[in-house]
Amino acid sequence: MEAISHAGTVLGVLAKDGVVLAAEKKVTGKLLDLSSSKEGGYGGSGEKIFLLNSNVIGGVAGLTADANSLVNYCRSAAQKHLLTYNEDIPVELLAQRLCDLKQGYTQYGGLRPFGVSILYAGYDAHYNFQLYHSDPSGNYSGWKATCIGANSGTAQSLLKQEYKDDITVKDAVGLVLRTMSKTMDSTTLGSEKLEFAVLTLDPETGAPRAKIYRPHEIDALLLSEGLTKKDEDKDAEMKST
Repeated sequence: MEAISHAGTVLGVLAKDGVVLAAEKKVTGKLLDLSSSKEGGYGGSGEKIFLLNSNVIGGVAGLTADANSLVNYCRSAAQKHLLTYNEDIPVELLAQRLCDLKQGYTQYGGLRPFGVSILYAGYDAHYNFQLYHSDPSGNYSGWKATCIGANSGTAQSLLKQEYKDDITVKDAVGLVLRTMSKTMDSTTLGSEKLEFAVLTLDPETGAPRAKIYRPHEIDALLLSEGLTKKDEDKDAEMKST
């Protein structure tokens, strides 16, 4: 739990026509090779937001090595369900499968619990769009909007004030970015510190469509919401004067 409370913030908001996830990246530095994340593989940058299945996106907070193991387990469980039943795994069932594994690690000697909390943003034909949260003990719960990681208490308070039941994806994107800008430890808000994903329905096929944003798309999104990097704003002001 200590590792989770110090991890980068992960925030999820459930809208009537989709789900929005955003996460704060902690591993940054001028010498870090970010070429793989800049190219924007469909599975994300490999730190905070992962594609678990075609209908589920996961956001993790805690020990990254533990998260990688659990993400692989989720992907295998989703593919086994697809092979057996010829349909995408229901979101709650995927959360249950992972929580069964996590709970087992809390009761046997010689094992330690996984130090990871996970947000599941997903869609299935039974309950449409859903947002779940699971913790290291194996408990899980459904949410309309929630936050895990550092400063989660502050983010929860902001979400309680601004969240509405009939919120759209477009409004949810703005709400998530505004909340992240107020709760992130970093003084700047840019693609090098932020991961972003949206799950919606394809208007033509009606199938769930997961979009994990690339860095240049995140910067464009921040610009459209008026939340550009503060350092750049200051430099621009100094040059103008």
